[in-house]
Amino acid sequence: MRLRLVPKDTNWDFFSQSKVWLGISALLLVGSLVSFLMQGLNFGIDFRGGTTIRTESAQSIDVAAYRQALSGLQLGDVTISEVFDPSFDEDQKVAMIRIQAQEGQEAVSAKTTNAALSVLQGVAPDIVFVSVESVGPKVSGELIQKAVIAVFLAIAAVLVYIWLRFEWQFAVGAVAALIHDVLLTIGVFSIVQIKFDLAIIAALLTIVGYSLNDTVVVFDRVRENLRKYKRKPLQEVLNLSINETLSRTVMTSVTTLLALIALFILGGDVIRGFVFAMIWGVIVGTYSSVFVASSTLLRLGVKRDWSKPNAEAGTQVPQ
Repeated sequence: MRLRLVPKDTNWDFFSQSKVWLGISALLLVGSLVSFLMQGLNFGIDFRGGTTIRTESAQSIDVAAYRQALSGLQLGDVTISEVFDPSFDEDQKVAMIRIQAQEGQEAVSAKTTNAALSVLQGVAPDIVFVSVESVGPKVSGELIQKAVIAVFLAIAAVLVYIWLRFEWQFAVGAVAALIHDVLLTIGVFSIVQIKFDLAIIAALLTIVGYSLNDTVVVFDRVRENLRKYKRKPLQEVLNLSINETLSRTVMTSVTTLLALIALFILGGDVIRGFVFAMIWGVIVGTYSSVFVASSTLLRLGVKRDWSKPNAEAGTQVPQ
């Protein structure tokens, strides 16, 4: 027996309460904006600046023990990761420790560095600091600027692609959904104050791609059905198209969420922020593909130019 998360034949009206769903989205966006303006984001080392310490030891690296030893120094955001390289000797264990810039300082002071070395020697007596490098506020500001540009360029590229692939109304609907997803993701990070670093920017770009994939699947079916049902009102065509692709959309989202939830629980602190962003992005991306993108398309309308015959219109088997 095949598992079905959605009944085989659905005929749900997704637009009977479209104003309610769009109103909820508008309230969430306003809440995200208010939170962002009032308390901002909890920037990580990538955007705040800090110091990177490269350590070496002959003992196996225990990231949890390192983190516990450093927690007593109250250094704020500390990231620890083991470095693997085929060129390393068998007894050469390397770790990277990143410590956020301290209040009123552009870099971690020598006193703080010596204190960190002292507590880590309690875990690995032979540990040494091979290099200590600092990232100042200026470089961090440039990273923020480049991250914002990367997100906007991705959305602009989507706008152009969908415009060429479909029509401008489809492009506006898709971009509205993407902006909705990105702003809500930034908003939830502002509300819960989870660390926001370059990994979250990577998650935002991944969310853009995931949401776009869902939206394009729905829009492609809309275009097929517009050719097949030339006299049917646009709202009915949109409802039909969403119902036809709903099983695929839900199954893709659920299987993706299963993997992400497992990573969130078992993956550890290093990737937890990234995975949280992905989980939230999959949820709002699926929602926006159905409600935001399609509702925007419904309000803009689609010009039906039937002067160009299409012998294959509507002949594809529904997925």
